[in-house]
Amino acid sequence: MPKSPNFNSFKKFVAKGKKASIQEIVREPTAGGIVWRRNDAQQIEILLIQDAKDRWTIPKGHIEEGESALQAAKREIGEEAGLDQVDMQGWLGKIHFRYRRIDKLVLMTTQIYLVKARGDTNAIKKEEWMNGIQWFSTAEALDVIEYEDIGKLILLGMKRIRQENL
Repeated sequence: MPKSPNFNSFKKFVAKGKKASIQEIVREPTAGGIVWRRNDAQQIEILLIQDAKDRWTIPKGHIEEGESALQAAKREIGEEAGLDQVDMQGWLGKIHFRYRRIDKLVLMTTQIYLVKARGDTNAIKKEEWMNGIQWFSTAEALDVIEYEDIGKLILLGMKRIRQENL
């Protein structure tokens, strides 16, 4: 008769529902933009992208070595939306995200700019990893945006557009 396995010797290899403890804190500076345009009816529309987890957000990404936050925001908008003709209209604020990546705590700070799309703004194109990209009315953008802090910056951007007649 075969001997029963001793499962006690395997316990150290099996997680007991606990996540690995955090071993490192990583800071990730990122930048992006509240991208806007006026449609044919002169109404303001906001560009949002839908990430791989179906969350609607703004174009944004990591700041590369030697790059300013403003340069990174402009580059990321070009890469993520295919919009190369944009006017960077000023800094709106920053938002903070915190999430866990295996045994690391990632602290992400995103610098957000107000950005007016120029040229053929209907020629937007999403990157392969995205589930969608779309222009929304301001009200619709505020309804679908996943992150409350970004919604607040959309409102701040709309206020600036009105006050400065952009």
